[in-house]
Amino acid sequence: MEHLQSEEQFQQLTKSDKVIFLFTAGWCPDCRVIEPFLPKIEEKYSSYQFISVDRDQFIDICAEYDIFGIPSFLAFDKGEEIDRFVSKDRKTKEEIESFLTNLFS
Repeated sequence: MEHLQSEEQFQQLTKSDKVIFLFTAGWCPDCRVIEPFLPKIEEKYSSYQFISVDRDQFIDICAEYDIFGIPSFLAFDKGEEIDRFVSKDRKTKEEIESFLTNLFS
């Protein structure tokens, strides 16, 4: 998964087709729980571009988009936020796949 490098890159990526931002942090235990199955999810949903956003490095983006819990997901398509899976709760593989499956259905 590609890691976000700058706020400018974030703004550019939001204008792309089918981008999923994963907000995470190195200290987050719930984020570590989902790491083992993220590559399979990326492979299964290969029509999406997945970008990892470090919550601590990009706290201003988190504040702007009301990301107060991690791990959380924001989906953008062509400049519009199309959906979000944002909470402080641990996410399961099934919940993440359900979120992704329902984005364009």
